[in-house]
Amino acid sequence: MGGAKDGTIEEEHKANASTSVDFNDYTIIKEGEAEILMHRNNQVFFNKTQVNNRDLSIAVLRAFIEIRKQEHEAFLSRKTKVGTKASKETPEAPAAEAAMDSSVGSDKPNGVHDGNVAEASSEDACCDTPVQPINTPEVKVQRELKPPKVLEALSASGLRALRYAREIEGIGQVVALDNDKASVEACRRNIKFNGSVASAKVESNLADARVYMLTHPKEFDVVDLDPYGSPSVFLDSAVQSVVDGGMLMCTATDMAVLCGGNAEVCYSKYGSIPLRAKYCHEMALRILLACIESHANRYKRYIVPILSVRMDFYIRVFVRIYSSASVMKETPLKLSYVYQCVGCDSFHLQQLGRTVTKNNSVKYYPGYGPAVPQECTDCGKRFNMGGPIWSAPIHDQEWVNSILTDVKAMKDRYPAYDRIIAVLTTVSEELPDVPLFLCLHNLCGTLKCTSPSAVIFRSAVLNAGYRISGTHASPLGLKTDAPMSVIWDIMRCWVKNHPVKPQPPDQSGTVILSKEPELQANFTRAIASLSKAQAKKVARFLPNPERHWGPKLRAGRQVTSKHVSLLGPEAVNGSANYEEGDEPEAKRQKTENPTFDS
Repeated sequence: MGGAKDGTIEEEHKANASTSVDFNDYTIIKEGEAEILMHRNNQVFFNKTQVNNRDLSIAVLRAFIEIRKQEHEAFLSRKTKVGTKASKETPEAPAAEAAMDSSVGSDKPNGVHDGNVAEASSEDACCDTPVQPINTPEVKVQRELKPPKVLEALSASGLRALRYAREIEGIGQVVALDNDKASVEACRRNIKFNGSVASAKVESNLADARVYMLTHPKEFDVVDLDPYGSPSVFLDSAVQSVVDGGMLMCTATDMAVLCGGNAEVCYSKYGSIPLRAKYCHEMALRILLACIESHANRYKRYIVPILSVRMDFYIRVFVRIYSSASVMKETPLKLSYVYQCVGCDSFHLQQLGRTVTKNNSVKYYPGYGPAVPQECTDCGKRFNMGGPIWSAPIHDQEWVNSILTDVKAMKDRYPAYDRIIAVLTTVSEELPDVPLFLCLHNLCGTLKCTSPSAVIFRSAVLNAGYRISGTHASPLGLKTDAPMSVIWDIMRCWVKNHPVKPQPPDQSGTVILSKEPELQANFTRAIASLSKAQAKKVARFLPNPERHWGPKLRAGRQVTSKHVSLLGPEAVNGSANYEEGDEPEAKRQKTENPTFDS
C-alpha cells in the first residue's frame, strides 16, 4: 500500500509539499515505502541505524493486528455461545445480559481485554451499535473491531509513523507527537511529502508526550516509545494510555546505565541495581521489563512480554498490557534478585515472592531466603547483589515463530531483513524459562584453561540431563538450567584432560579445581548439541553493515570534524568535507612532519 512509486514520485512529492521548500537544502531519505526530507543542518534527529528497530516494530505490529483479529473473533464466539445458553435457560433479557457480562470480565493473563470491546469509552458507546438484547436463541453481536490506533510519542522526523501508515495493512490512525517545533514542522512536511495515504492516516501534534498520554487514558491500541536515551520518564503515562490487551513498544539506549556503568543512576531511573557481568545486556532487558511492570501495577495493570531484544546499541521490548487486580498480585513471583560472585562466574536468583495453595485458595508470601551463603560455595568469594529483575519469560515463543514466518514471507518489504531474521531466529531457539546466561570464555578465564568448543560443552551439559541453548544477547552466551555446581564439575573434568599451570592458592580457579568433581562429565557429541539454525549454518550474528554504525548526534548540534568517528566523513559539513580514508589537513601535516609546532 502507499502512494505513487517510480517515475512521477518526485513531482508528486513537490506538489504535496504545499509550503515553500528549497529542495537544495534537503536530502531525500528513503526507507521502506516512506521518504523524508532531511535538512543538511541536522535540525531534526534521524538515526539510520534504527532501521533494524523500525523493521522489527513493523513485523511485530503486523503480527499484533492479525492476532488481535483472532482474539476478537474468539471473544465474539464465546460471547455468542454464552448468550445462546443463557437464552435457552431463561428468556428474560436482563438475566441473559448479566451472563454475557460475566463472560467479559476475564482475569486470565492471556485473556481477551480489547479496549474497543470490553472497555469502550462513552464516545465509542454512542458511535458503535450496541450488543442486541439476548431474547432469542440466536445472538448477533454487531460490534465491529476498529483498526488499531497507534501513538508514536516521540516522532522527530516522523519516519516511523509514516512507515507504519504506508506499510502495515489494517492500521488505523497514527498520532505522531513531539515537543519540538522544528520536529513537528518537519513531520508535517514529510506527511505531505508522502502523499494521500500518509496524509489520511498520520497526524502530527506539538505536545509533551507525558501530558498527552495522561489526558488520553486507555485510548491507544499501540504506544511506541523510542526516546533519545532513557524512556523512564514516559513509562507511567504510557502504561495508562494503552487499552486493555494493547501493546507498548519501548526502546532504551542508555546502555551504560543499564549495564552497570552507573548503578546509582540506574536505580533512580528504573528502580533496580544492575551488575557488571557478561549477561549485562539481558539483565538490562529484564530491568526495563520490571520497571514497566512496576508502573503498570500502580494502576492494577500488568504486562505480558511478547518479544524483548538487544540489538546494536540499544534494547527494545514489546509487551501487552492488561488490567486485573488478581493477576497483578502475582508480580512478586515474576521478579528476582541476582547474586553474582565476584570471584567466579557463578550467579544465583532469589524470587521475591511465593504462593501457598490451601483449600482451593491461594495465599501470597515473601520469598524464602537467603538464596546463597555469605561466601560462594564454589570459590569462597563474596557476592554482589543486583535487581530486582524480571525473571519470568521475556519472549512469547508462539509470537516469535509467527513473526519469523511472516517476515520470511515478505522479505522484500524489510530493508533490514537479514538482521531481523538473524535476531528472531536466535530468539526462537532460546530457552524461554532460563533467566540470564553463562559465558564459556569467562568460565575458562577463571580456571586459566583452554576452552572447549561450544559443541563439546553443550554435549556435556545435555549428557548430564540438562537443557542448554544460545542467546541472542551474546554470541558466546549459553543458557542452561544446570546448577552452577554441575557447570563447575564439567569444567573440572575438562581440566583433568587438559591440565593447566599451577596458580596462586588464593585465585578463584585454584579453589574450584582443588575440589573433586561429583559428576563425571561425558563429552561425547550429543545429537542436540547444535541448534537447527546452527546445523543449517544460518547466520545469527551479523557484522555491522557499514562503518560508523551506531548512535548519531542529537538534533540541533553542529556537525564538525570531531564527529567523524561517530558519523563518518560523509556526514561532516563545511571545510571538514573530505573523502573517506583521508585525514583533515592539519592532522595530515602533523603526521608527515613530527616537528610541526602548533
